Amino acid sequence: MRSIKECQKKFKNESKNNESKKQRKKKYEGIKVIVSRSVFFAILIVLTISGIIGCESAEPTGSQPAFEKEQTLISVKEQAEVEDTQPIKHHIRLGFSQLGSESDWRLANTNSIREAAREAGIQLLFENAEQSQEKQFEAVRYFIEQGVDVIAIAPVVETGWEAILQEVQEAGIPVLIIDRKMELSDPSLYVTFIGSDFYEEGVMAGRYLLDKMRDRPGEITIAELRGTEGASPSIDRGAGFREAIRERAEMTILASEPADFTQARGKEVMKSFLEAHGSRIDVLYAHNDDMALGAIEAVEEVGLKPGKDIIIISVDGTRQAFEMMVQGKINAVVECNPMLGPNVMQAVLELMEGRTLPKRIITPERIYTEVTAERELNNRIY
Repeated sequence: MRSIKECQKKFKNESKNNESKKQRKKKYEGIKVIVSRSVFFAILIVLTISGIIGCESAEPTGSQPAFEKEQTLISVKEQAEVEDTQPIKHHIRLGFSQLGSESDWRLANTNSIREAAREAGIQLLFENAEQSQEKQFEAVRYFIEQGVDVIAIAPVVETGWEAILQEVQEAGIPVLIIDRKMELSDPSLYVTFIGSDFYEEGVMAGRYLLDKMRDRPGEITIAELRGTEGASPSIDRGAGFREAIRERAEMTILASEPADFTQARGKEVMKSFLEAHGSRIDVLYAHNDDMALGAIEAVEEVGLKPGKDIIIISVDGTRQAFEMMVQGKINAVVECNPMLGPNVMQAVLELMEGRTLPKRIITPERIYTEVTAERELNNRIY
């Protein structure tokens, strides 16, 4: 048997051994924890680095701009704050009162305004007055109610505009006068006129006639088809023509009547001229192509040759008129350019930028004759 001392000694030895085992186990478990944590953080670091590298090396897909990669790091709140600071784009609104649709020229003018507004990104409010000044007044008041930025008017007649333009001025809306002039005592009621020099058109027509008839002696009688009574093209084209032919006393205007710028009325009035004066008419001066085309029909119906028996001069420059020149039925056409849309939209944009415009913006124009008609015909887009 072992003695008590031996037993105590053995117990102590076993106790030490047990304590050593426990300490080693505890130490081992601690090492495992340390290793586990180290591995975890190592993996986390690797994944983080991979993610950063992946984000930096990724290519934008489709049409996505590169700067959108940085925007993904902005919080929703920050993004909302950024968007709140962006200026809201104002869409310019233009109200346009067109006087009517009486001719090919007018239709081309309307199309030019519409297309130019679309290309410029300007919202167009369009109203056709159908040759009525009262309807134009209604359209202008409608534009005021709608709060447009600019109002453009192609006036059917020159006079009677002061009161309505004062209403526009009180509303703080700038006015552009398009194509035809207005007779106003207060020039502050509008910003600018954009269109043709109708007086100069009449002068060009008269000078052509002087040159055409330079070798013909004796009296030369003229029939005149005017446009709408009181319209600025009719007034100025007549005045310019008369000023030019004053150089030759033998040139006299035998008959002059309004035909409203339409082909039907042109034919009707020319027919009455022929019935009254017959072959005494040497020259027809028509204030636009549509009236000239109607007159050609009337001339041919009585057995005369337009362009030969009667010299025909017109204003506008439509494709149909050029075709008549190529056929020898019209002798000369003074151009009046209907393509005013780009000029109008440029004026609107400059007004919105606070710029000052000249009081008149005149489009360049010229006269075409039988000699140049065929070469120019394919360039006519209206």
